[in-house]
Amino acid sequence: MWQKREYQQCVRCIMDTSDPEIRFDSEGHCNHCTAYLAKIKDITYQGEKSDKELEEAVERVKEAGKNSEYDCVMGISGGVDSCYMAYIAQRMGLRILAVHMDNGWNSEEAVKNIKTVCTKLGIDYQSYVLDWEEFKQIQLAFLRASIIEMEIPTDVAIPGALHRVAAEHNVKYVISGSNLATEGVMPRCWFYYPKDSKLVRSICKQFGPKKIKSFPFFDYPHEMFFKFVKGIRMLYPLNYVSYDKEEVKQFLIDELGWIDYGGKHHESKYTKIVLNYIQPVKFGVDYRRAVCSSQICMGVKTREEALEEMKTLPYNPDIIEQEKEYVARKFGITLQEFNEILDSPPKSYRDYPNNEKLLKFIYGSYRKVFNQTRSVAFASYES
Repeated sequence: MWQKREYQQCVRCIMDTSDPEIRFDSEGHCNHCTAYLAKIKDITYQGEKSDKELEEAVERVKEAGKNSEYDCVMGISGGVDSCYMAYIAQRMGLRILAVHMDNGWNSEEAVKNIKTVCTKLGIDYQSYVLDWEEFKQIQLAFLRASIIEMEIPTDVAIPGALHRVAAEHNVKYVISGSNLATEGVMPRCWFYYPKDSKLVRSICKQFGPKKIKSFPFFDYPHEMFFKFVKGIRMLYPLNYVSYDKEEVKQFLIDELGWIDYGGKHHESKYTKIVLNYIQPVKFGVDYRRAVCSSQICMGVKTREEALEEMKTLPYNPDIIEQEKEYVARKFGITLQEFNEILDSPPKSYRDYPNNEKLLKFIYGSYRKVFNQTRSVAFASYES
């Protein structure tokens, strides 16, 4: 999967052959930005049309929540996307229960941001705390499995926690800060389905823990249960608004006392080292490349600016050893063992039992039947 091919880079965005499945047309444009530019015509902010659609979506959420204490459950991480989403939702008059899935890796800045933003906006807040000892062993199992999707445990736990809280409070909508503006370009071979519980259990069976007791799974049976039995739907409000991340970041700082923690997903100390160090060094995958390409397509960053950004290392070489020591210590292993795991040969999720074929059929059929559009715009989230 990670075999090298002759290097080529898109002449419109900055995606390249670090995605081994990338394709280029005769003009040198890659399939990622071509598909992205086609999608944003129907999904991203379009002035009054989008304003009206957002108002209609909010009315549906309010109507569904009229007999409950809250209109919606909202995931909040302390990052830019979720904090701005909280502002948008509160401004639209929604009664919000903000939920943070605490997996033990929060940065100090993220915790402060959550508390500050929720307090200033007058939003109720709840923390869903995972069993650290169990979750630590699940994360270690994925790290030892040597696959690039080492963040699947967190990617599963977030929607799992949010839907469980929503069901508990009889709430019919979960709103998410995921958005096309910053996440529209994402090669499928970089990240596999997070909803594959067969993969999670097979990796844990091989690398531990053998039994999983309290982890909030969110595989397709759980999703179907919450969607069709409990009637819970996902909504992505940031797709309905004009979204320039740098402008939004400054707004949050000025108006809500938000603290800048440094980079995308750096609100988690583990995610930071995964995205900035482990994936680029071990797998040759730099997440910034996809983010910058999305921003180029959205017109909020030039290709020249993106190329300049990519000239820098994704991690700080002066502190990376301290960060590695922190992660190893928190996992309860030695730095030597941590380095040995990082140095082990890369593998694919296909090296372990998984439900890829079944999931492709289920979610492919679902999309055809329901003709999903903006409200479930992200294949990586809904499949």
